[in-house]
Amino acid sequence: MWNCPEIRLNWEAGKKIMADIYELGALAEPLCLWYRENKRSMPWRESPSPYHVWLSEIMLQQTRIEAAKAYYERFIKRLPDVEALAGVPEEELLKLWEGLGYYNRARNLRKAAGLVMERYGGELPADYDLLLELPGIGRYTAGAIASIAYNIPAPAVDGNVLRVAMRYLDCGDDISRASVRTKLERSLLAVIPEDCPGEFNQAIMELGEVICIPGGEPLCGRCPLAGDCLGKRHGRQSERPFRPAKKDRRIEERTVLILLRENRVALRRRPGKGLLAGMWEFPSLEGSLSLSALNEYLREKQVKAEALYPLENAKHIFSHVEWHMCGYVVELPSGQTQDIVPELVWAGKKELQEQYAVPVAFHSFLRQISSKNGILQD
Repeated sequence: MWNCPEIRLNWEAGKKIMADIYELGALAEPLCLWYRENKRSMPWRESPSPYHVWLSEIMLQQTRIEAAKAYYERFIKRLPDVEALAGVPEEELLKLWEGLGYYNRARNLRKAAGLVMERYGGELPADYDLLLELPGIGRYTAGAIASIAYNIPAPAVDGNVLRVAMRYLDCGDDISRASVRTKLERSLLAVIPEDCPGEFNQAIMELGEVICIPGGEPLCGRCPLAGDCLGKRHGRQSERPFRPAKKDRRIEERTVLILLRENRVALRRRPGKGLLAGMWEFPSLEGSLSLSALNEYLREKQVKAEALYPLENAKHIFSHVEWHMCGYVVELPSGQTQDIVPELVWAGKKELQEQYAVPVAFHSFLRQISSKNGILQD
């Protein structure tokens, strides 16, 4: 049985939770009926084994469903079970994950798979608290696995569930606060159907993805809960949920160098900690250098380029920082070691496609050099 997180409740907070439970109790039946008739076909729903549910939930944490489908199917084909995941080399794992971003999710999957092999014989435990002990599995993921794969009544509160609940309850609490999520988990635990907890959780998520959508007006005319939704009744559905404005992201300018030699491009591995830890990247310099400034830099390094020309600029947004990048192709003479940046490896087009995982941040430059008419040839 799922154990609620311990929180200290005062009288007013207790009354609020009881009121929420009363209101939420009315949504289970119409929501599940709607879901049975309208749920979308997903590859992980066809076979909701614990491994499949786990993998899909980790992939979907920062990825749109349509984008995740192809990655999921490729991943399952190569790593069909926990044992295969536990034994895959990290470089191959990251290559399979390439394009999904947030690569520590993949590393934690592999680490957790190793522990599942050691402790549970290759089967994810049918216990919420034990699932929480595995790397990369938080309360939402543990609740999803427990309810969908094992039919355990456990809430799975993600952004979609928070949005639906805050609109349905017309609640203006700040959803970025952990206490708000915890109170909602307690309220949902009291109303989640014991005979179909996984269906209930997926139904709320589905409603949040296709009808009670973020960023503007929800599609209330198609919502099975519209008649009882307090947010709609009070005309505040577009104002919920409440979240404080985010701080502006820090902007960093970088100059990306596509170093070419003998139809191979230079890569270097990023440090083992921090942003994009341990990933392969095109070397770069701080700041946005003009063509003449880069020429001067190369002269200082005593590097003579056979050709030097710009690529299209690119931008990549992380959670707290934006990279604004300009890029240059630097064609180098064959047979010479050029001391531009240290610790480079040289990869051909096939190796870029099959071996080295290059983060999404650099994919614009990767496409420009490796497309059909790009500068890297097969």
